[in-house]
Amino acid sequence: MPEEPFDALIARIRAGEERAATDLVTRYEPEIRREVRFMLRDPFLRRTFDSMDICQSVMGSFFLRAALGEYDLDKPEDLIRLLIRMTRNKVVDATRRQRAQRRDHRRATSIDTVEIAACCPTPSQVAEGREMLAAFRGKLNTEERQLADLRSQGQEWLDIAHKMGGTPDARRKQLARAIARVSSELGLDEPDDE
Repeated sequence: MPEEPFDALIARIRAGEERAATDLVTRYEPEIRREVRFMLRDPFLRRTFDSMDICQSVMGSFFLRAALGEYDLDKPEDLIRLLIRMTRNKVVDATRRQRAQRRDHRRATSIDTVEIAACCPTPSQVAEGREMLAAFRGKLNTEERQLADLRSQGQEWLDIAHKMGGTPDARRKQLARAIARVSSELGLDEPDDE
């Protein structure tokens, strides 16, 4: 079966299509898990963190923000760079939290588990994602929601600025600030942009 063009996959992600999420996870999850394993070279930290947990956290953050139209992704390499950057930030944050709580990870014991890669989100994960998106959108004001809707429909910033007024850069920053504000209010992790 031929692989779907990247721009079509991103359009389906922005539209909130469940099958698109499954396709993206299937295609890019190995890259994320490889990066997590690379960053968790310390065997004690490896026992504390599961690459699958971090991978799900990265994908959750990505899908939420992609549905709100935050990302400009033109090619698969852009997506891979974004997902790897998000993964690194999640691992660093998780490691900091672990160490800030002064946990002695050398004494931590765990039962070695076999990691099973899920090829698609479970129904509860889909429902949770929808609820999170609804909560997120509920905290946006009318103008911010309109920006998110236009971006999730695949509109370019120039077109959005023509429709709503202002400059493309100002509208992009307005949405980015709104997403950062609501992420903070909801206690969600934010990917650091370089």
